[in-house]
Formats: sequence, structure tokens, C-alpha cells
Amino acid sequence: MPANYYELLGVARDATDKDIRQAYRKLARQYHPDVNPGDPGAEEKFKQINEAHGVLSDTDKRRKYDKYGDRWMHADELEQAEARGAGRGGFHFYGNGEPGNFGGVDFDLGGFGSDGLFDRLFNNFGSDRPSHRQPPAQYQVDITLSEAAEGATRMVNLPDGRRLEVKIPAGVDTGSKVHIPAGGGDGDFYLSVTVIDHPRFERKGRDLYSEVEVPVEDLVLGAEVTVPTLAGRVALTVPPGTQNGRRFRLSGQGMPELNKSGSKGSLYATVRAVLPSDPGPEEQELFRKLKDLRDSAQV
Repeated sequence: MPANYYELLGVARDATDKDIRQAYRKLARQYHPDVNPGDPGAEEKFKQINEAHGVLSDTDKRRKYDKYGDRWMHADELEQAEARGAGRGGFHFYGNGEPGNFGGVDFDLGGFGSDGLFDRLFNNFGSDRPSHRQPPAQYQVDITLSEAAEGATRMVNLPDGRRLEVKIPAGVDTGSKVHIPAGGGDGDFYLSVTVIDHPRFERKGRDLYSEVEVPVEDLVLGAEVTVPTLAGRVALTVPPGTQNGRRFRLSGQGMPELNKSGSKGSLYATVRAVLPSDPGPEEQELFRKLKDLRDSAQV
């Protein structure tokens, strides 16, 4: 049985939007793949809570989920069927979700007669009615920053019951819409992408920003330090006398440009001085000597 979205997020069914948002953020930080590398259980949990948040944070989707449960994606078809049946008599809809019914729905077919209404009802509601082309459907999908940099795949549950594996190209950002031609015509749909905040990197367009901690003595004397990137670690030469807060640009270590292979932004690394947390007697003496030297030089 599909997991209950409210239980996944640990909130009550009457939870406010703020409650849902806070619960999601807490769980997303806990199960984020970047915080739990190599843990498939955490990755699966992360996908589940993102799916739950995508539904419960959307007013219309939440309404449908509250009424139809795990069949919420079929809500439009079911409500149209209910409305049409109400005008013909003998058609009643109950969204009780009990097993043994047609998709969790009870139907009283007493008033359908022999005019084939039942068949027509579930075949685009009859060929004698005008066909109205529906706008392409949209599905919310959340991905990590690493997936946005490399591209990703997702399984999407379509209203007709199919499960379709879709590819999300590298370079997408929050608000990007990916067109998926699922058979053409009315089968097309869009993925509306949200990129989850990364605990280390801040994204601005194609560029990334982060901080790297450097011991104060390395800032004074100069050193080679390693800087984390989305693709691994790279070496950065810190020249002698580097001031705390200086920003270095690492070209080509940012995000790729959507639909342009080989074009990447930059990573801007800001150095933060790390002072000795508990200096010993010898270190304190050296700092005193350094202070005396600096004071005497200013006289």
C-alpha cells in the first residue's frame, strides 16, 4: 500500500501550510543524499518525503489527495464522471477507497440502460460529445543540486496508470520546466523542477558560492588548500598574506548551462580564517612574540 503522505511528513491531516513546510525542511535536511552518501535507505526516504511535500504543499493537489487518497492523480476524470452521471440518474460515486471496488470507487449502474453509456463514460465520455483538448499536465519534481549539475532520471506516475521514466537535463534550476513528449498530443506533459538547497553551496545562476576554512598560519605564510566542489576536490593556492574573507574564483567549477554542453559557470570560494581553539604555552609565546614584533614595527 502506498505510504500516507501525512504520516511520511509526521503531520496531522489538518496541518497548516507552515507546519507542512517546516516538517519537510527538517526531514529534507536529515535525509538529504549529500548528508547520507551511499545510504540507499536515506535516498529512498528523501524521494518519498519530496513526493509527499510536492502534493501536500499544493492546495489543489492536497484537496484531491484528501478526497481520493493514492488515486488523487485521477481526480479530474473521477469528478467529471460523477458530474455526468448525476445528470443521467442511477449513477452514484463514493470515494470510500474500500478494496474490491473499481479503483476504490462504487458505481450504481441501475440507470444506465442499454444505450452504452457505461462504455462511453470511460471512453472520453462518448464520441458524440465535442472533444476539448486539455492543456499539458505538470508534475512537480524535486532534485538535488548534484543532480541538477549532472542530470537525473525520475519515474512519473501518469493518470492512465503508466509509469514513465523521464530524463532531467543537466543545468536545470528551480522554476525550470522540462517538456516530456509522452506519446505526443494529449500525452505530453511538463516537469516543474525545484532544486533543493545544498548545505555547502549557494547557487546564483551558473555560479556557485561556498566558504573554505584555512588555518590562520596558512593565510599568513601561504599554502595549498583543497576546496570541495560538486565534482570532487580541487587544489587552491593561497598566497602569503591572504586576508580573511578574500574570495577566489575557480573557473569551470560551477553549474552547466542548460542545453549547452561544455559551458560551466564558476565556483567562488571565500576563505575563512581558523584560529587555534586552545593554543598551548608555546603557541601563546609565539603569538606574543609576533605581537611584540608588530608593535615595535609600528613605533
